[in-house]
Amino acid sequence: MRQIVLAMLALVALAQTSAPAACTGADPAIVSASAKSMTSDGQVNRYAVTVRVTNLGRRNQPSNLLQSVEIWQDGVKLDVKGLPPLKAGQSTSFTYMYQRSADAGAGTTDLALKLTMRQPSPPGNMDCNAGNDSATVTF
Repeated sequence: MRQIVLAMLALVALAQTSAPAACTGADPAIVSASAKSMTSDGQVNRYAVTVRVTNLGRRNQPSNLLQSVEIWQDGVKLDVKGLPPLKAGQSTSFTYMYQRSADAGAGTTDLALKLTMRQPSPPGNMDCNAGNDSATVTF
């Protein structure tokens, strides 16, 4: 029994020491993305896809930072939307208009969104958590 308890304590200690350090730099993240509205002329549906990016980190991004959100569908880049540098806690939003046939079925379209940085490259502490830099919108 003592060996089991010691083994469990060792595993807990190992898990705590191997966990990644907290993000101490800037952390821009795609925090929401959704098709907010749709209009139709009977032949073409037009979807307003709203995307919100927030700096979840502790540091401001520098004024010379070049970042954007790329919009992809089936491996094809459809558009790129530039974003301003964000202060800690600051958000910015944009709307992307997407058109598809009125005959398309619900849930058949996926748009992949990816936050990218051109300067600095690699982003380092200007994006210390790449795990929250993408999202998918399905409609």
